Amino acid sequence: MASVLGSRVRRRVLPMSSLLSAVSIIIQKRNIHHALIPTGKSGRSSFSGIVATVFGASGFLGRYVVNRLGRIGSQVVIPHRCDLYDVNHLKLMGDLGQLTFLEWNPRDKNSTRQAVECSNVVINLVGKEWETSNFKFEDVNVKIPQNIAVASREAGIEKFIHISHLNANIKSTSKLLRTKAVGEGVVREEFPDSIIIKPSEIFGREDSFLNYFANMRWFGPATPLISMGKKTVKQPVYVVDVAKAIVSAIKDPDSIGKTYVIAGPNRYLLHDLVEYVYAVMHRSFISYPLPRPIYQLVARLFEITPFDQWTSRDKVDRLHITDMKYPELPGLEDLGITPTPIELKAIEVLRRHRRYRWYDADQDDAKPATPVNY
Repeated sequence: MASVLGSRVRRRVLPMSSLLSAVSIIIQKRNIHHALIPTGKSGRSSFSGIVATVFGASGFLGRYVVNRLGRIGSQVVIPHRCDLYDVNHLKLMGDLGQLTFLEWNPRDKNSTRQAVECSNVVINLVGKEWETSNFKFEDVNVKIPQNIAVASREAGIEKFIHISHLNANIKSTSKLLRTKAVGEGVVREEFPDSIIIKPSEIFGREDSFLNYFANMRWFGPATPLISMGKKTVKQPVYVVDVAKAIVSAIKDPDSIGKTYVIAGPNRYLLHDLVEYVYAVMHRSFISYPLPRPIYQLVARLFEITPFDQWTSRDKVDRLHITDMKYPELPGLEDLGITPTPIELKAIEVLRRHRRYRWYDADQDDAKPATPVNY
């Protein structure tokens, strides 16, 4: 019996070298950020291995991107310069402890470095529809992305995703689109492996595209459009498709250094598209041509109001620019996403603009806009 007990005791005793190796393994594991180790089933309570810092998460596109990241079990760092109550809606998009909120000063480089130091993915969604006294388009579209790209490169970020615009062009009549083009070049220079996403006009519940034209009914019985909107072609994309594209680009190992064109499946004349908007709202549509100088003069009046701008001269120019084509660049299909036609989702945006008697009417009552091939 004694010999048996002695053998059992001897079996439990480990050599000193084995103990040291076991301790070193434990210490190494403690130094690893556990969120980077994919574990658990898919869902908000699992770990996808993605720790993403999302700049501009408080905006229109940001809530959809954060939700897509949260639903696959990613940890998300959300730098914000607004009141904490303005990002409260994002807290529900991730499991307990998965979302981290940081106060952020875009002009403070140390603040930006702090926001990206624990992440392996950085997404820049920072944007603004109009200029303010504190932030011009050059600040929002060039200087801030440059600072984020530099901080991401210095922190060793694996993937940096920058959101630009489909019509970004240095020769554009829109200042926003000109600075977007400059921002693309600056980001590429500072972070050569960055992923550029170029979406067209984005529509969704909180958008400033379909809602913009729907709200025009408050200013008169007719809708003003430059050249009746018959010289402008638009290819709007659904906001959920854009968020899916961003997450797919993170997962795709071949996306590094690429530029993606994110646009809807169909192209429409602006006149036909606005006519369809009013058909879905069950409101009469009357359009008349408004010369660009007069249109911009009216927009200037909105710019000098003390309230939030509803429109601006730059927005008038952007909405009347035909969406560009990039057949040589990858798009939604290359990321495994089927583009959503506007006819399937317009009701989500426009139902609240209906009169009470038409609130529950079927969307099929509206005649769809006719796509064009140019």
